[in-house]
Amino acid sequence: MATYDYTAKDLNGNTIVGAYDDIGSVALLRQELDKMGYALVKAHRRKRQKRKFRRITRAEVVPLIYKFAEMYSAGLSITRCLEVLGEQSENPALGVMIGDIRHSIENGLSLEEAFRKHKNIFSDFFLGMLEAGESGGKLAETLEMSAAHLEKQLDMTRKIKAAFTYPIVVGGVCFVVVTCLLIFVVPIFVKLYRQLHVPLPGPTQALVTLSSVLRGYWWAIPFILAVVAVALWRALKSPAVRAGWDSFKLTMPVLGKVNSMAVASNFVRTYGMLTSVGISPIRALDVAAVVGNNHALTEIAKELQGTVERGGSIGSSLKNYDLFPPMIVQLALSGEEVGLVPEMLKKGAEFLDKDIDRTLSALITKLEPALTVIMGVIVGFILMSVYLPMFDYMQHLK
Repeated sequence: MATYDYTAKDLNGNTIVGAYDDIGSVALLRQELDKMGYALVKAHRRKRQKRKFRRITRAEVVPLIYKFAEMYSAGLSITRCLEVLGEQSENPALGVMIGDIRHSIENGLSLEEAFRKHKNIFSDFFLGMLEAGESGGKLAETLEMSAAHLEKQLDMTRKIKAAFTYPIVVGGVCFVVVTCLLIFVVPIFVKLYRQLHVPLPGPTQALVTLSSVLRGYWWAIPFILAVVAVALWRALKSPAVRAGWDSFKLTMPVLGKVNSMAVASNFVRTYGMLTSVGISPIRALDVAAVVGNNHALTEIAKELQGTVERGGSIGSSLKNYDLFPPMIVQLALSGEEVGLVPEMLKKGAEFLDKDIDRTLSALITKLEPALTVIMGVIVGFILMSVYLPMFDYMQHLK
């Protein structure tokens, strides 16, 4: 597909100059213009400019949606909003994407269809909200709700990354220290052991063997790591392996509780927000399952869809699944009694987010001393293994 700059004439003979995106040939361009009542005069394929752009991050998408909502609420047209957003963009890649969306809308695509061309950046949740807002006349409202939802997800991602920063740093330092000891320190003591002709205890022998393998076959380590990474990547492509991994993430020690709450929070918040703007429960469950990003949740969503199709209620069905805390179930049941299910589910998601914050804070408090002790034990074992033969030699001298 390419972009063509064209000159055409309308039925009154007026000259029309414009550009058409994502068209395969001049013949197809002529057909599209004929449908609009234009006669193609000439066309020139626009050369692709190879520019190095930094990627578009979610941190840039969230304020973009907020600004879009504010300008549209102020009365600007969609194309004018996009034009201003493209001009104000500091990231060239973001500006090009916004320009492409604007051109798509000017060429007759709906707002949802124009954004869907960039679905690698905009989630199914956001696209679903756009579709609902555009068809229901609540575009400004749905844009603000989408931005708020994506901002919460971004904040949660940042908190989780911050929670694991300390363990990663400590683990990295421990790895570097142990590697340096094995490569530079242990060989020096090996020469000393040979001169003293002392028998090596089990821990020392294991350390010497590990040092020899690391020094002699270091070149094989990157290859082995690459093979393992590729094997894991291919294994996760298998539906059975992926399902098992998703199940393990919900039950794994320490982090299983956090993962379960995060999955449940994303699911109920997405479902509540989508249904609040007029999307059908069946479609909302589909999108919520995608946002939850867990195989077990996908199966639950399918069962819930069956319940809805049979005329059952979501609230009474949620209690059949351990993934959803009792608090979420009670809020859903209460919402059904008063006709406020979306509002109750969004409130429940906020409660879950607070629980996740408290759990992560408590986890970090416990992890810091535990990791320090583990690092000390590893380094201590290495030093003990290095000096054990020396102690034995000193005893023989006595």
